Amino acid sequence: MAGALLLILILAPAAAALGCVGSRRARVAELLNLGAGVVSFAAAIPLTVLSADGPHRYWANYILIDMLGAWVALCAAIVYLLASIYAVGYMRLLGEDAKLWGFYALFALFALTIFACVVMNDAGLYWIAVELTTLVSTFLVAFERAAESIEAAWKYIIIVSAGISLALLGTVLFYWSGSFVLGPTYQMTWDVLREAAPKLNPQLVTLSYLLVLVGYGTKVGLAPMHTWLPDAHSESPAPISAMLSGALLNAAMLGIVRYLAVADGAGVGTLARTTLVAFGIASLLVGTLFIVRQNGVKRLMAYSSVEHMGIIALGFGFGGPLGVIGALYHMLNHSLNKSLMFFGAGNVMRSLGSKDIADLRGVWARFPVQGALWLAGAVAITGAPPFGLFLSELVILRAGLTQSFAWAVYVMLVLLIVIFVGFLNHFRVMYFEPEGQEVAAPVSAWCVAPMWLSLIPLLILGVWWPHAVWDHLMAIARMIAGAGP
Repeated sequence: MAGALLLILILAPAAAALGCVGSRRARVAELLNLGAGVVSFAAAIPLTVLSADGPHRYWANYILIDMLGAWVALCAAIVYLLASIYAVGYMRLLGEDAKLWGFYALFALFALTIFACVVMNDAGLYWIAVELTTLVSTFLVAFERAAESIEAAWKYIIIVSAGISLALLGTVLFYWSGSFVLGPTYQMTWDVLREAAPKLNPQLVTLSYLLVLVGYGTKVGLAPMHTWLPDAHSESPAPISAMLSGALLNAAMLGIVRYLAVADGAGVGTLARTTLVAFGIASLLVGTLFIVRQNGVKRLMAYSSVEHMGIIALGFGFGGPLGVIGALYHMLNHSLNKSLMFFGAGNVMRSLGSKDIADLRGVWARFPVQGALWLAGAVAITGAPPFGLFLSELVILRAGLTQSFAWAVYVMLVLLIVIFVGFLNHFRVMYFEPEGQEVAAPVSAWCVAPMWLSLIPLLILGVWWPHAVWDHLMAIARMIAGAGP
């Protein structure tokens, strides 16, 4: 059953991409991509449940469905569905119908490469899948063909490829370290690495892990390797911005977590976790500084992604059951919340014809319904109650106190307070200062419906943490902890 669901998850976007290329018609392509989003989401939910009976391995042990990978796949499938709905209305506003079939073909391929990342059981194949996400998404970042978007695409592929090259070097060194224990040739699966970890050379594992952390950390957008992220997120079409932030970054973080388990097993977990915590704090600090003084609305959302990936890094770095549970819950809530924020930003930008916060005045008066949804999302993204990110951040803070990272907890608290004030101050300008003379263009229901579909579960997950979800995340935490000696 799990294998059939995996095939559906992978084949749905693949079939949509082929259909888009075959039809070369905008309306057919948008429906094919939307259908793939629905099917992928429908497959990801039971796959997440069935993963608890696993892990399930396929294709000569190269494909793995475990609880951790299935959770990340679920987060990606949610964003893919929401972004596919939103894209129907948003992309029609661009007046680029002749090119839309290519956009949707790349969109589906982007989702396909993300799903491929999370099920790869071979460290080398995982690296290839991550690199494929870069190659496909580069064309999506540059889709609007403006000078700024083309520059952002070049910066994205150059910086991320440089980071991924370091990840490749770290992967090779991990393989080399394993060769002293397992022989010159072996299958480099995550299980094999974890089982061999206690016998690996600690110094070599430390060097390998640091290279992997910096390499995949570049893809995650951890500071100071984050410099591609604000440009790529802000210049992409809004549906792609949501996919980059809510789906791709989680898939890259998955690699760091799997290698962290190997470092724990090799007895160098303290250094590995402290380094990850340091990158998390740096990301929070950079996000705070740029959020407070930001002028562009989508760049504001992008630096919020740097902040939240830093928080997820802190959760995994703190470790323990609470740290892992908090980080995984934060992944889900951030995927929902950031989708909502990029959808709202895309609507306002297209309606008022500007990306600058100073030009986006009177949002609430102009857009009462979607304005209220976007403002609720802004409150939620700062980690305020009663939304899901508040609960996940609270659990991560508790984890830091129980795992002897009190200094990081205090820094995190201070920075979160500054972010709350700075982020909402930008919304004060957009909502409550006198509106300008611009005539707002109407917004399609396709662009508002996914905002509702993002906010409602975000609110539910903030006031009610289902026991089944807690137990599932606890099982993932135990699985990760069981990778140690």
